[in-house]
Order: sequence, then structure tokens, then C-alpha cells
Amino acid sequence: MGDTRHEKIQQRAYEIWEREGGVHGVDQRQWLQAESEIDREEGLPKPREISSTDVLTVEALAMRTGITAEQAQDLLDRLGNDRAAIEEAARSLA
Repeated sequence: MGDTRHEKIQQRAYEIWEREGGVHGVDQRQWLQAESEIDREEGLPKPREISSTDVLTVEALAMRTGITAEQAQDLLDRLGNDRAAIEEAARSLA
């Protein structure tokens, strides 16, 4: 199971990397996002702790879209990892 899960996460992280334009230097965030998506699909509970990567994601979304960190966190909490929906919602708030 462990190898299969690892392979699924690896494939999803690669898909995220491609979807985001092949940007280098954000592989840890992409891996964690892929891990979270796979866990959610497999019905595993999402950890409630906030990692430093989550904080960076909130700040990056806020800076990129011109919304507050609180608004960014709310969108991420409500919309999960649906990047397109998050970006659209953030731009409508700005």
C-alpha cells in the first residue's frame, strides 16, 4: 500500500507541477497538495495542524490576488485544493 500511495502522490504532484506551468522551487507545496488530495479521495482525515507551507500558500494567494490573509485563509478552508475556484473567488473579492 505504501508504495502505491507514494506513486499516486508522485503522479499527482507532477500533474500539479504541469498545471501550474512547470515552475520550479515549489515542489514541497505541490507534494503536500497532492498528498492532501489523494488522502481526501481515499477518505483519510485531513490533519488540522497548519504547516509553514500552508501559511506560505495563504500569504502567496493574498499577495497574488490583492486580498487579505484572512480572506485567503477563508477561501482555502472553504474550497480546499480547487485552485481554479480559489483563484476566481479571490479575484472577485479584490
